[in-house]
Amino acid sequence: MPLSLTVLGTASPHPGPDRPCSGYLLRGGGAEVWLDAGPGTFAALQRHTDPSRLTAIWISHLHADHSADLLAAAYAFAFGGLTPPAPVPVYAPPDCARRLAGFFGRPDVGFLGRVLDFRPLYDGHAVRHWNLGLTARAVAHDTESYGLRAESQGSVLAYSGDSGPCDALVQLATGAEVFLCEADIDAHREGEQVHLTPEDAGRIARTARVRQLLVTHVGPTLTREAAAARAAAVSGRPTDAAREGETRTF
Repeated sequence: MPLSLTVLGTASPHPGPDRPCSGYLLRGGGAEVWLDAGPGTFAALQRHTDPSRLTAIWISHLHADHSADLLAAAYAFAFGGLTPPAPVPVYAPPDCARRLAGFFGRPDVGFLGRVLDFRPLYDGHAVRHWNLGLTARAVAHDTESYGLRAESQGSVLAYSGDSGPCDALVQLATGAEVFLCEADIDAHREGEQVHLTPEDAGRIARTARVRQLLVTHVGPTLTREAAAARAAAVSGRPTDAAREGETRTF
């Protein structure tokens, strides 16, 4: 099975009408993985798959626009009739389970284990589900954050998560068929390097020699069209913006 990426949401920093926050469905090698769980993405996910069939959930970092819909999933799995046959592995920064338990007013996290199996990410974390390999690298953000390199049968998707410019992004994206990369900001504030401009995304794509750049997580000071055009002017690669509901196979 080739890799495919379905865009569930791209909005930053909050959802809009018909535009959830960050979330994607990655399929390949017999696996189905929900990448990031921004607000609105659990509903969008159900347009494309039965969530109880998910092989894994992968959360780049714990900012709400990437993780808050884990709460919706927990309710659906525990109380909403979408109970998976076994607890779904959740790869996320170490504090994820405690934060989710807090929404339920519970000091312990053990009760979540009936439906979600939390597995902490770390730099270099690698796991394989069927014929899909997932490798995490720590990236530059204002909280613990990870980018992803997903590989199946010679095809590679790289995902930046949220990050400022850093060498880890080039390493993740080197030779990838698709580089799904944030382009959140119009320009860097002095002394702050926690997000990417479109030009940053384009430079990383060019250096990493990716086949295609797909910009996402475009913030309110930019339009998707402008971000894609600015990134393309630097990348020298086919460049487009991620849009909700689209599926790309590679």
